[in-house]
Amino acid sequence: MQLCIENVDQSGGCAYGYACVYTDTISWASPTDPLPMVRDPRVAFDQLFGAGGSPEERASRRQVNKSILDFITGRVSQLKRQLGPADLIRLDRYLEHVRELERRIERVEVQNRSGEGRELPEAPAGVPDSFQEHVQLMFDLQALAFASDVTRVFSFKMGRDSSARVFPGSGVNKPFHPASHHGGNEKNITDFAEINRYHISMLPYFLERLESTMEGDTHLLDRTMIIYGSPMGDPNVHNHKRCPLFVAGGASGGLEGNLHLRAEPGTPMANVMLSLAHKLGLDDMERFGNSTGDFSLSL
Repeated sequence: MQLCIENVDQSGGCAYGYACVYTDTISWASPTDPLPMVRDPRVAFDQLFGAGGSPEERASRRQVNKSILDFITGRVSQLKRQLGPADLIRLDRYLEHVRELERRIERVEVQNRSGEGRELPEAPAGVPDSFQEHVQLMFDLQALAFASDVTRVFSFKMGRDSSARVFPGSGVNKPFHPASHHGGNEKNITDFAEINRYHISMLPYFLERLESTMEGDTHLLDRTMIIYGSPMGDPNVHNHKRCPLFVAGGASGGLEGNLHLRAEPGTPMANVMLSLAHKLGLDDMERFGNSTGDFSLSL
């Protein structure tokens, strides 16, 4: 499933002769076929946990059953009769988290439909004006989906590459993309670094959420691989060489951790992605994108 924070319906030309869709989309069905991404937490919630085969059917269900849990009460009661004490506790905790997430989305929708002014007037009612709140809702959706094995893969684009959004929580009041063109000025570089620091500061929330969710004899963080990266090595000149990324989580024992690796110049990032796919058990994958081989993930 593909999630995002900002609109991605951009067109026209961008740097290096690419269409702007390549700066807005990180999940593709083919080299020319981008997969749709979901910005609205309500839409994502309904796709993952909702009842009904269409948005209209799911909206109709909400008019009858305010919570998705109301819709499945009978099935939950039947399941509980088949579970032991430990699994009962786990199920109750999971359903509590689903309901709490549902309530948070409802509160956002009520606020955004109240008629009060919005910072993001073009955004759907389920999208919070707060960047942090929006990101956390999306992280919680992912964690709950992983816990119930609804899906095993998410992509999450936390901002458009050429975003003009301002992030007051970073302490910098410059729009993101203009700030990235720092011109080599030390103060401008520092400002842009603070915006990036703010973005990355969102991630521990997700890691802690996974770490607090048990999966068998360990927690979800040990079972998961999280890849966080950037499309730019030097945004001041739109240079997409030496793009940084980091990997977190245990990948079920596939990752060593506590490593800092530097690729040789000219190494395709696809080599890293290919090796990470192998760590996830996809041993029959011979190529990924423009990969030229594996990238060693150990010293």
